[in-house]
Amino acid sequence: MDAVRMVFRNMILVFVVSVIVVGCSDDKAERDPDYSGSVTLSDMQNQFVSQEIIFPKDGAKMVLISGGKFNMGDYFNDGLHDEKPIHDVYVDSFYMDAYEVTNRQYQKFVDATGSQPPKQWADPKFNLPDQPVVGVDWFDAVEYAKWVGKRLPTEAEWEKAARGNLIGKRYPWGNYITHNDANYNGSNGRDQWVWNPASVGNFPPNRYGLYDMAGNVSEWCWDWYASDYYSLSAEKNPEGPVRGVYRVMRGGSWNSKKYYLRVATRNFNSPESYYQDCGFRCVCDAKTIF
Repeated sequence: MDAVRMVFRNMILVFVVSVIVVGCSDDKAERDPDYSGSVTLSDMQNQFVSQEIIFPKDGAKMVLISGGKFNMGDYFNDGLHDEKPIHDVYVDSFYMDAYEVTNRQYQKFVDATGSQPPKQWADPKFNLPDQPVVGVDWFDAVEYAKWVGKRLPTEAEWEKAARGNLIGKRYPWGNYITHNDANYNGSNGRDQWVWNPASVGNFPPNRYGLYDMAGNVSEWCWDWYASDYYSLSAEKNPEGPVRGVYRVMRGGSWNSKKYYLRVATRNFNSPESYYQDCGFRCVCDAKTIF
């Protein structure tokens, strides 16, 4: 992570110098008696943190999800009992991959570590470089995340990110869905993928700039699954039950009906299981970057 910090600190310093140079010809000091004329690294760092970053090891674009409180759960009584009650959750700031981890990125991990490639790579429907990697179990996803210097999102982080700073909506963009919004069961409009995932980024992002948070592939989260966890969850940075049988999956996939693409929908699988519609994306704590 030291190399990562150095990259971003250098970028901040360049940005600071640029601002100071521009500020030399600014007449703001004359117009604003409270203007001090000084620009601190802290000021510029706070501004920079709000931007997207490129993570060095995997080249992934990552988007800052600012820390804060949100309402987690089913607003519409559409779902099962495990989506209730709606409860306040606070999560610290973190960066999330803008896209699901791709075959191209996972190939680097396989080459570097000698890990087994997914069986689905033998099938041309699933082995394009920019398709999300599928056929990986929870342990594979965790090992990739460790190798690249990141981790899997908690279920709370995932839902906060998927909501895109919208309050009380069914989907990452609003209350309604068509095949122009996401890759899910069937095809129409923008969605021309019936039996496989689309290459990442083929559908519009949510307001945070995250792609495919609904549909394409279901995504592994860190947490163990428990149907009653929302009644027991910590309010700040919850990480799920301390033990369990299944791990949480979120987002729905190319094989899912639109009901399962709702941001509140909870799904789960055995951590040893792997399917052709299951993948993942990674996160890292914002505080580890600086």
